[in-house]
Amino acid sequence: MELSSSFGMRFRHSAIPSPLAIPASASTAEPHTQTPPHRNTIKLRSSKPFPSARKSATLEIQRSSDLPSALARLGETLTVKDLNAALYHFKNSNKFNHISQLFKWMQENKKLDVSSYSHYMRFMANNLDAAEMLQLYHSIQDESARKNIFVCNSVLVCLIKKGKFASGMKLFQQMQLDGLVPDTVTYSTLLAGCIKIENGYPKALELIQELQHNKLQMDGVIYGTILAVCASNSKWEEAEKYFGQMKDEGHSPNVYHYSSLLNAYSTCGNYKKADKLIQDMKSEGLVPNKVILTTLLKVYVKGGLFDKSRELLAELKSLGYAEDEMPYCILMDGLAKAGQIHEAKLIFDEMIKNHVRSDGYAHSIMISALCRSKLFREAKQLAKDFETTSNKYDIVILNSMLCAFCRVGEMESVMETLKKMDELAISPSYNTFHILIKYFCREKMYLLAYRTMKDMHSKGHQPGEELCSSLISHLGQVNAYSEAFSVYNMLRYGKRTMCKSLHEKILYILLAGHLLKDAYVVVKDNAKSISRPPTKKFAIAFMKSGNINYINDVLKTLHDSGYKLDQDLFAMAVSRYLGEPEKKDLLLHLLQWMSGQGYVVDSSTRNLILKHSHLFGRQLIAEVLSKQQVQLKHKNLTR
Repeated sequence: MELSSSFGMRFRHSAIPSPLAIPASASTAEPHTQTPPHRNTIKLRSSKPFPSARKSATLEIQRSSDLPSALARLGETLTVKDLNAALYHFKNSNKFNHISQLFKWMQENKKLDVSSYSHYMRFMANNLDAAEMLQLYHSIQDESARKNIFVCNSVLVCLIKKGKFASGMKLFQQMQLDGLVPDTVTYSTLLAGCIKIENGYPKALELIQELQHNKLQMDGVIYGTILAVCASNSKWEEAEKYFGQMKDEGHSPNVYHYSSLLNAYSTCGNYKKADKLIQDMKSEGLVPNKVILTTLLKVYVKGGLFDKSRELLAELKSLGYAEDEMPYCILMDGLAKAGQIHEAKLIFDEMIKNHVRSDGYAHSIMISALCRSKLFREAKQLAKDFETTSNKYDIVILNSMLCAFCRVGEMESVMETLKKMDELAISPSYNTFHILIKYFCREKMYLLAYRTMKDMHSKGHQPGEELCSSLISHLGQVNAYSEAFSVYNMLRYGKRTMCKSLHEKILYILLAGHLLKDAYVVVKDNAKSISRPPTKKFAIAFMKSGNINYINDVLKTLHDSGYKLDQDLFAMAVSRYLGEPEKKDLLLHLLQWMSGQGYVVDSSTRNLILKHSHLFGRQLIAEVLSKQQVQLKHKNLTR
């Protein structure tokens, strides 16, 4: 199990105009998150005192158990500000169903303003999926509201929190085209998305450059976010640069900034710099907390300082910071990956003895470690032990158990684990499918492996080339030709690049299965990547029995790819056409095309055409063949 290289961070929101005071930041903190510096709470001047009728109606709306009925009776007496206040009341009361009902009524009755949209988007961010949030944003008719900074930031925050960074960036670009003037909250939101995506640092740099181009100043939150991006992308030198720049500009780093830089050091195990940073932090009057010390443990483990790691784990325990499994997991994982499986097991046993709170990650680490060490029986037993002692399951522990059962060939346990995932409504991950496909291939259940890969692809997971190539070969061996081509297409239409040899592999399989139309698709799209022997085999097979309507197209494709057509291919093509006189136009087109490309039929093929010229028109055939002869004489004279 790979442990996360970065801790979570909080998102901020722009202040939203309202008669109520609303904090400017909304948290999505993970368990070990520290709060970065954030903008002050914005207090706006309250509206004038409610008239008694409106006040009474507002209170009745807020207390009603039948909101639609109350709105039907009282809604028209309330202003948009009153309704916005009710939205905020329902949020504080965790009545999200009431928020939806009220907002729908406000839409239907056209009692909305900017605050209505931004309130609703913020309050319902965890209840709406990304598609629903985008649909809501695009439904806004008021152009000024669509480009309002508070509304736009609320939508972007939701998309980033839902892991839809690409959609967020695309929408941000469109918002700018529509007139949005982004602020620092906009950029810090998008920067936070760079923490979780692959290769996010270059994208973060673009955002920083754009922010500076727009004459916006980097503040403590922006610096905290870019430090976290550096850590998640193993850029400790860049993290140091930003940390120093932040201090040079007069920003005082807090615990969050120190933990982010420390996390960057953990990616390379630079314990000397980490120790110095801790001393600098203490000299500034900051006391290392649980997150700082746990991150320092990661640094020591990554640097291979297992004795110091054990000492630090003991310190964490004495401070009450080791009541959950995370610090144990960090040390166990490092020991296991260093090949010290026995020492890792000792830490695991200590954790169990101390009744440390666990969500199963420690078991997952040990099961995976035992599998890597080929101790499959021990891994299976530990998985069984977890089943009998815990009812806490997630995809990580289930994948570890699945892997252990697959490695020992326990089909019954494999199926029980899959059934458990289904019962718990836990969606299989990429790793789940990968484990199963490899297992089914090893057990020679290739069609089951294929169906599993189809399911994997339908769930949005792109299978890797190595796995696809292996399955394609196995499917070809059991004459499952169309299934092999289906796997090839999963890879072909994915975003990943393909090895050139894979085109030849699938071509041979398709030819063996006589799937010539599919073989032509492979050749047409990849002719320059396929060597001469498989190309020649395809060409001969297609001339003999491929769809006659595509013969000319195949010959032209081969010629355009640089393949030199020989007389045997032309003879086979002509023979096919002579056998079906209704295809005379195709034969004439072929002969005319040959003349234009410098090809001439040989004498035997010429005599065969003349013998059947009555079927195609003697005069026309004679003219075409005469033109070829002139072409041939000219070619010989110019040699």
